[in-house]
Amino acid sequence: MKFLRKQLDGIEHNFEKGGKWEKYYFAYEAFATFLFVPNKTTADKGVQIRDAIDMKRLMMTVVIAMLPCLLFGMWNVGHQHFLAQGMFEATMSEKLWIGTIKVVPIIAVSYIVGLGIEFLFATLRRHPVNEGFLVTGMLIPLVMPADIPLWQVAIATAFAVIIGKEAFGGTGMNVVNVALTARAFLYFAYPTDISGEVWTYLGDGAKTVAGYSGATPLSVASGSVGSSVADLNSFGSSWGADGLYSFSNMFFGFIPGSVGETSTLMCLLGGAILIITGVGSWKIIFSVFAGAFGMGLLLNMLGTNPFSQMPAHYHLVMGGLAFGAVFMATDPVTATHTETGKWFYGALIGMFTVLIRSFNPAYPEGIMLAILLMNVFAPLIDYFVVNANKKRRLQRATV
Repeated sequence: MKFLRKQLDGIEHNFEKGGKWEKYYFAYEAFATFLFVPNKTTADKGVQIRDAIDMKRLMMTVVIAMLPCLLFGMWNVGHQHFLAQGMFEATMSEKLWIGTIKVVPIIAVSYIVGLGIEFLFATLRRHPVNEGFLVTGMLIPLVMPADIPLWQVAIATAFAVIIGKEAFGGTGMNVVNVALTARAFLYFAYPTDISGEVWTYLGDGAKTVAGYSGATPLSVASGSVGSSVADLNSFGSSWGADGLYSFSNMFFGFIPGSVGETSTLMCLLGGAILIITGVGSWKIIFSVFAGAFGMGLLLNMLGTNPFSQMPAHYHLVMGGLAFGAVFMATDPVTATHTETGKWFYGALIGMFTVLIRSFNPAYPEGIMLAILLMNVFAPLIDYFVVNANKKRRLQRATV
């Protein structure tokens, strides 16, 4: 590390004012501060609290919290690959290898394209490279199916960064979640690839075993004409006593789906890291689950269709609800900022997710659209909360 530090210090003068690469200073600064803690401190004026945490380290905490989802997702890609071909005796290393060769290229494309655009805009606008894409660059691969074409990942990432963020002024100014913008772009531009029946990487020329279509649990439940729970439990029942889509399999994540969204357990583990470190809001996470569960109970009483009759607790382990609640809804830029507003914001996301799942057969997920919708209304929620607080304080005030 000392050698690397010496090399960076040796070329720094070329990027400083008057140097031959002056216009690329912010690109150099971004790379240097990613590797080492900045050597700049605040001026000795007034009271200052100093610690070792800066924005890059904060974003890296979120990336670390996503590692359980990433590692399990890579294993699950391989697991579904062998399961779909009826090869039940594959080893863990074989499954991880398949997952690695499918997921790592998606991550690489996301970071190369996204950071390339970030560096370009930083150079053109003459401002430091923002750290937000450290998280976004990992979120985008985790919300993609394993068999997504890499060129689509590149286009979606470019669209999300340019239109979803830079058009609004860059990091901290975006209205909607950048990673969800990438997924939404692919959903509407290439729906057969992002939301089709095939969610499992099979390999060139490979064929699935009889009865395996790669359908997600949400698509199975939305197409049910009888008991959605019975259909879930019977799907793939010839491969196991409980079937492929039993409640336990959906909780642990042994099911087809996007790379990082299948395991509710891994999402909760990541959520615990965010809450313990103070990076994520436990109020938003809890209220998303509470809102989904409450709406599920209400629909159970109304019983308008087989999907709405599904037990409310099933909604908590299906689709990307857990991943969205932990890593998407808690985005500090697009979420509400008032403490009271976080309760309303999260609860409405959970409620809208279940409503979309139950009444929109064409799109049985819902968490993506629910979060994007509430991103837009988050400032309005904060506005009403702040105004209500002002009125209460004025009533208590004495003149």
